[in-house]
Amino acid sequence: MTPLVIAHRGASIAFPENTVEAFAAARRMGADMVELDVRRTTDGLLAVHHDARLGDGRLLMDTAAGALPAHVPLLDAAIAACEGMTVNVEVKNFPGDPDFEESELVATRVAELVSAAGLQDRVLVSSFNLHAIDHVRGIDPAIPTAWLVSPPIDSREVLDRLEGHGHRVLHPHDVAVTGALVAAAHERDVAVNTWTVDDPARMVALAAMGIDGICTNVPDIARDVLDRA
Repeated sequence: MTPLVIAHRGASIAFPENTVEAFAAARRMGADMVELDVRRTTDGLLAVHHDARLGDGRLLMDTAAGALPAHVPLLDAAIAACEGMTVNVEVKNFPGDPDFEESELVATRVAELVSAAGLQDRVLVSSFNLHAIDHVRGIDPAIPTAWLVSPPIDSREVLDRLEGHGHRVLHPHDVAVTGALVAAAHERDVAVNTWTVDDPARMVALAAMGIDGICTNVPDIARDVLDRA
């Protein structure tokens, strides 16, 4: 099976990342899925932005939605711009972040939005924070969830923990991906999507391992390479 082409923050080489323009371009380039990041505004809305701070230094958590720069969309507008593609919503809420909060407000709002709109078949929610995706499952178990992990990792420990928390998708960094990891995950019916790969030769190697999805900044190149692999 051809791996999914997952556009990292949209078509983020050709357009500014995490923007409506980048998402629309990803669709034109043949992406199957868009990966985007969400953080909260001071009025509790979901802004699509990777960093805790805006370019001018303001913390998103201290900024009202109405005061966001024009290029920073809210999550509902971003999902609308991704029509025809699945959307991987990464919840940004990790201990040590300047906007970290233990109550998992961002995860709550994401789960509520997806559930209310009936988007369980179009949205995958991921996070480095296992508690965040646990929270999403607690609100609506029908929402697919994925755990982001950085190397080094112990494959068995990570898969045991993932399964123990009821999640079915693993998102390891490319450096941690081996054929053995993919095979072990698939034996447990766990899908593996890796990040972030722009090298065509590595894409071909990952496809040969049976990877389920490749997150990339160059979805047009990935589409061409993977369709020919």
